[in-house]
Amino acid sequence: MHYLDPDLLRTFLAFADSGSLVRAAEIVGRSPSAVTAQMQRLENLVGESLLTPAGRGRSLTLAGEELAGHARRILDAHQQAMLSLKGARAEGRISLATTQDFAEGGLAPLVRLFATTHPRIGLQLRVGRSIELLQAFEQGEVDVLIAMRAAPSGDEVGVLREPMVWISSVEGLATGGDELPLALLDAPCGFRSAALSALDQARRRYRIAATSQSLSGLRTAVTAGVAVTLRTTRWIGPGLVDAGKLLDLPEVGEASFSIRVRPEARASARSLGQLLHAQLMG
Repeated sequence: MHYLDPDLLRTFLAFADSGSLVRAAEIVGRSPSAVTAQMQRLENLVGESLLTPAGRGRSLTLAGEELAGHARRILDAHQQAMLSLKGARAEGRISLATTQDFAEGGLAPLVRLFATTHPRIGLQLRVGRSIELLQAFEQGEVDVLIAMRAAPSGDEVGVLREPMVWISSVEGLATGGDELPLALLDAPCGFRSAALSALDQARRRYRIAATSQSLSGLRTAVTAGVAVTLRTTRWIGPGLVDAGKLLDLPEVGEASFSIRVRPEARASARSLGQLLHAQLMG
């Protein structure tokens, strides 16, 4: 009997989730040619075509869509088994710090999984702005950090790249005029810099209609229709919508976030960092 190699399944799901062999290669850290070879190996193993041409790219066949469901269940079981074996006897306390984008966008089930498989680990969660969390990490107050990436670091376990989007109230702006009203965090802020730079390059007129020291204040201003802000797609929640095309706003690109683990932290902290990287990327 043939068995499905977890490495092949990870690469396959990276393609299934991203829709691009190039993007899948970035996610799994391989060259595009290596990813193509892995997909061919998987097709030979399964005995079915998993990918089919679609325009300039490729999409999943019916067999590919069916395999994707099996692959997720297999990798989830594999991951839970490894976490449980590592975490059964682990003890102590771990501090996890993250920006609100991730705290509200996919982090909860991963924290639950880690807590379930590491029952003797006390987990402390801290949510805030990147600049504040980075300072706490550098002072040794945080073991695992998710924050905007300023530069490569030796303690990184992974990098997450998230598309930046213009976000407004689902009901639209409550104010009119030629100038685009913006809601921004106080400087220094990577999203603030990216928003202003993109609008300046596009020669789009704007005014800063609301500022805040916290993301909750920013959300209030945007939900009320007072202004538009720039964040990641993870920040879009009830009452908010991607308004880039609707308002004819310039594309901004991606924001990079580092997942860092303090070198002196216990082994379970690295397990948590690796879990977050594996499940949040893509």
